[in-house]
Amino acid sequence: MIPNNHRTCILLCGGLSKRMGQDKGSMIIHSKPMIMYILKTLNYEIDEVIIVLNDRERILKYESMINYYHCEKFSYKIIFVEDEFKDKGPLSGIMTGLKNANSSYCLVIPCDSPYITKKYVNSIFKIKNKIKKDFDALIPYHNDKESLIDESLHINDKNFKLKLIEPLHGIYNKNIIDQMQKNIGNNKLDIKSIIKHSNTYFINTKNFDEINFQNINCPCDLNNIQIYR
Repeated sequence: MIPNNHRTCILLCGGLSKRMGQDKGSMIIHSKPMIMYILKTLNYEIDEVIIVLNDRERILKYESMINYYHCEKFSYKIIFVEDEFKDKGPLSGIMTGLKNANSSYCLVIPCDSPYITKKYVNSIFKIKNKIKKDFDALIPYHNDKESLIDESLHINDKNFKLKLIEPLHGIYNKNIIDQMQKNIGNNKLDIKSIIKHSNTYFINTKNFDEINFQNINCPCDLNNIQIYR
């Protein structure tokens, strides 16, 4: 039986990377693939990583790459899985990861967020544990209010601005899988639509360093890469 404090991270690596023009997770940044910075950050913070890729060929590539580059033993188990629905965006990746996870609640991180910090990972799981009842998602949002967890910010509030959320840096519950699968079947691929109609909590990004939400999306972003930790 999996304990309630078991931590799983779903690492999304199945994107087409159209803006970058090449696979982002395997891009060499300062002598090692981008994904290795995230895997190092996750060490000793979680129990399990689900790496979601879009085909078997890329799974084999990532398995070989990670075995070659990692210099320290990972504290967690790595599980490679293939996207259940191809070319359906991150919604399919999250759903596939949730189906294969051994935790009820899973943190989602995209492979193009190498600046994610240990503090962020640890903090968002601690905040998850402070919520005393079941929920579908815990999503960071950008706002000037200082609230840490505020139930009044449920997405049904018509004043809430979906464009300000960070859905690919949040925690999702397995009980949202059926709705995700239904939406994918209807070709409704916007994650925000799922969040809008779910029991969602929001956490102000002011509780974290903004660097955690910085992505590397296109070649121009490579010009501004800082020295990595």
